[in-house]
Amino acid sequence: MLPWFKLDETIMPGGGPLKLMQRGQEFSIMSGTIELMNSRLSGSEEQLAVLSAQRLAGRPAPKVLIGGLGMGFTLRRALEVFPAESQIIIAELVPAVIAWARGPLAPIHGTSLDDPRVTVHEGDVATAIAGSAPFDAILLDVDNGPDGLSRPANDRLYSANGLGIAKTSLNRGGHLAVWSSAPDARFTKRMRQSGLTTEEVTVRAARSGKGGRHTIWFGTKP
Repeated sequence: MLPWFKLDETIMPGGGPLKLMQRGQEFSIMSGTIELMNSRLSGSEEQLAVLSAQRLAGRPAPKVLIGGLGMGFTLRRALEVFPAESQIIIAELVPAVIAWARGPLAPIHGTSLDDPRVTVHEGDVATAIAGSAPFDAILLDVDNGPDGLSRPANDRLYSANGLGIAKTSLNRGGHLAVWSSAPDARFTKRMRQSGLTTEEVTVRAARSGKGGRHTIWFGTKP
């Protein structure tokens, strides 16, 4: 088996180290010893965009915020499934992740960051939520679930107050979507208590419909 090589390492603002690893044609982004994403597994991140677009069907020019660039799986799929008149803001806290997208990960990202529908917000997604509202959809994939795994400050995104801010930042009928590697009954309860009409969807990790089961919550503003 081919060995893994570290291509780069950076420190997440307010968090720990992030490493970009490569093995042959496979890439991995890791937080310490935890793999956050892998270039072979894009299915559930793509479904974040696909299922969101389905829920906004009929809106000719939705404004969408994607929290977390990562390997660009959600962004690239969003550019395929949202209307041509959409506005898509991608919020990425870590400058190195944006640099990787234009560097060693460019074959994966393609030209997505240069699409005229895309605006890159280099900074905290919480700032983007409050500062660029209102949105038709807010898609969050900045942790492995609804807790600040990679950065403790992210806990506020999933708190009752954070969900309230997200709700305020949505247009009526818009939604907040949160990706997670696993279910979390307490978070489901918090979303419902926030007044968002909440649906919990199970998706598969691989595009083939196989692999691990991941969770996406959709909370719609009445």
